[in-house]
Amino acid sequence: MKVVAMIPARYEASRFPGKLMADLHGKSVILTTYHATLSTGLFDQVYVVTDSTIIRDEITAHGGQVIMSIETHESGSDRIAEAAENIDAEIIINVQGDEPFTQTDTLKKLISVFEGDIQQQIDLASPMVRLKGKENIENSNHVKVITDQNNFAIYFSRSPIPYPRNQEIDIPYFKHIGIYAFRKAALLAFKNTPMTPLENAEKIECIRYLETGKKIKMIEIDHVGISIDSPEDLEKAKDYMNSRNN
Repeated sequence: MKVVAMIPARYEASRFPGKLMADLHGKSVILTTYHATLSTGLFDQVYVVTDSTIIRDEITAHGGQVIMSIETHESGSDRIAEAAENIDAEIIINVQGDEPFTQTDTLKKLISVFEGDIQQQIDLASPMVRLKGKENIENSNHVKVITDQNNFAIYFSRSPIPYPRNQEIDIPYFKHIGIYAFRKAALLAFKNTPMTPLENAEKIECIRYLETGKKIKMIEIDHVGISIDSPEDLEKAKDYMNSRNN
């Protein structure tokens, strides 16, 4: 089973423009992410997928592989799908470019989902982490996911799901972590399907997979890396690196 990692990397980011080229202890964020993904040893190939010549030059200058994205895309899945069309791989894993501390254990768990799927019934796999505290559960920036008893996704929402009408039940709430492992066929089908109504309403791309009948296996994890969405996050990442090096 050939497994390839793709790191979508846009230079322009609305909340933190140019964040992927920000300095993180002598290396850019995107280069740190690329090297961390490569060093897991889990992938046959690792590519950065970008529409930016700045990011392209940064990666290629350090011997990395880049696929230039030639279209404007609504989502990371669309950008990855364009790049994946001519790539020889069965499984493609989308690693977020702004999460430089790649969790090897999480990636291993995602890959193992497909290794055990002899009937090839699973289209995607993605991690989730338990949410604690009312503020986090009600935060619309945290995409929540509910699953069936076999941990297949039923629905994703920015609202708290399920609604706790029965207050006596201690029901767990889970946040979806935006790392995806795709069967290549499911990824290409996504690209060729228009945005679906519920996806458009929630602005959550993985809903399109559910609306078109795809099966998403959710993997529970207990740790989430630092995502760099703001200058404050960048400082947290630097502090984290300092603590690792001391």
